[in-house]
Amino acid sequence: MTVRAVVLVVLDSAGIGGAPDAEAFGDVGSATIPNLARVVGGVKLPNLGALGLGRLADIQGVNPVDAPSGAFGAMTETSAGKDTTTGHWEMTGIYLAEPLPTYPNGFPTDVIEAFEVATGTKTLGNEVASGTEIIDRLGAEHVATSRPIVYTSADSVFQIATHVDVVPLERLYEMCRIARGILKGPHDVGRVIARPFEGAPGAFVRTPDRHDFSRLPEGETVLDEIVAHGLEVRGVGKISDIFGGRGVTFSHPTRSNDDGIDAIVAEISLIDRGLVFANLVDFDQAYGHRNDPHGYAQALERFDERLGEITGAMDEDDVLLITADHGNDPTTASTDHSRERVPLLVTGAPVRPGTDLGIRKTFSDCGATVTDLLGFPTGTRGTSFASILLR
Repeated sequence: MTVRAVVLVVLDSAGIGGAPDAEAFGDVGSATIPNLARVVGGVKLPNLGALGLGRLADIQGVNPVDAPSGAFGAMTETSAGKDTTTGHWEMTGIYLAEPLPTYPNGFPTDVIEAFEVATGTKTLGNEVASGTEIIDRLGAEHVATSRPIVYTSADSVFQIATHVDVVPLERLYEMCRIARGILKGPHDVGRVIARPFEGAPGAFVRTPDRHDFSRLPEGETVLDEIVAHGLEVRGVGKISDIFGGRGVTFSHPTRSNDDGIDAIVAEISLIDRGLVFANLVDFDQAYGHRNDPHGYAQALERFDERLGEITGAMDEDDVLLITADHGNDPTTASTDHSRERVPLLVTGAPVRPGTDLGIRKTFSDCGATVTDLLGFPTGTRGTSFASILLR
């Protein structure tokens, strides 16, 4: 059978550990959900648990139910990276044999000079840093000089932070577009990210007006295929940003996880036929990168509480897939992403309860299944598990 709509929800960074190549990425022992659950003394995730989450890893507070109400499995990333762009691209059939460029010592002088000439302003920073730490340290100087703060991380990102009262938001976005145009060839980073902040020295906080300017996917994605078949792809959160707007027929930006869940519910009712593709970024942005296991646990419990709103909005011929794009273990010394397997939980009236989807060899199996459920095989990577998924 084919379905009316597939709802694909990415819990950004909600890994479960166990990546076979974790050592190569310096992430031995990283296991985002299991480790944070242990640190906080257990998490209450009855709805995700009922779908089979406890069958995937040892998660304190989540029992491995004997008869899950959904299908359950895990996915292993094969691309050479552990960032948002790489994870989402692999889900949709793009495999990266080489990692996106990173800058552990900051960006080369020629890149920064080209950016300063094109924007007409000197910069601050140009280093690897936590986003909250660098605005605490350089924010006052930025306010005094108007110079944008440029920084990066272990990921392939060129980030620009400015105060909303010093640099108007549209000007910040313009600087990001300029950077995106400069960062070509060997410096074609995964994302240029606008990081606006507000407040006074000593109390600076980032606003929800972040915007990502991504490089375009290196080839056709599942999203392109869905659109080519005359169906919709309705992106929620930063999905459109991740794919440079390509293969997305409508974008619904969001400012928080709760806002994202509201948007998912709305888009399920609005879509005629196709894919609702959502990224809930708070897990990663607000908690993983800030090493906040308690905040992360609360965010997971909040999603679990509201999961029924998503399933309640679905029609009888809709399918929901819940997964993640990488890990970001908030219990380790690192504040960066971690190489982990990710959960794969599937529910909806057409889904056969208790189906063990096993450990998938690539995130691309997810995208292949999406097109299969919508009625056509994918021309990209991945092996569909629709045949064992449906009743």
